[in-house]
Amino acid sequence: MLKRALTSLAVAAALATPLLAHAELPVGAAAPDFSAPASLGGEVFTFKLAEALKQGPVVLYFYPAAFTQGCTIEARNFAEAIDDYKALGASVIGVSADDIDTLRKFSVSECRGKFAVAADENQAIMKAYDAVHDRRPDYAKRVSYVILPDHKVGYAYTDMSPDRHVANTLQALRDWRASHPLQTPKK
Repeated sequence: MLKRALTSLAVAAALATPLLAHAELPVGAAAPDFSAPASLGGEVFTFKLAEALKQGPVVLYFYPAAFTQGCTIEARNFAEAIDDYKALGASVIGVSADDIDTLRKFSVSECRGKFAVAADENQAIMKAYDAVHDRRPDYAKRVSYVILPDHKVGYAYTDMSPDRHVANTLQALRDWRASHPLQTPKK
């Protein structure tokens, strides 16, 4: 138990070193397609970006490691805001290098069963989105993307602090939604 706590503290300290806030993939770039094992509320399934984009924009956020302090804060922030994302027609998926068993537990506790988290154990998704941590390549850096239904990056934000990712991605979605209103069913 003490060893795990010390390891968590060491990881948190290494990952807390500030990085400059900048976009990794530029706005307008094609968003790399992917599928990955994921969990929502403890249920494992295969997340497919192309399928999710058929329903609307996707907020794709990368985080270093489940159950660390900053990642727990960020997951809870996304969970608390999920109704705001849904009102904008968007879904949320978190991605880390954690294994699916860890994410199955994380999806229940910290994500509160509100959104899915995907396992990127071979880091293929992190590499495609330039989200590998600069100093700890076995972890993701904290990067949030808004992927639009046309498979393009609509917004990107990088900051190791979890504090602004939800507010920034929601604002990006609001800005996009202003020129792309939700379609109402015809009667």
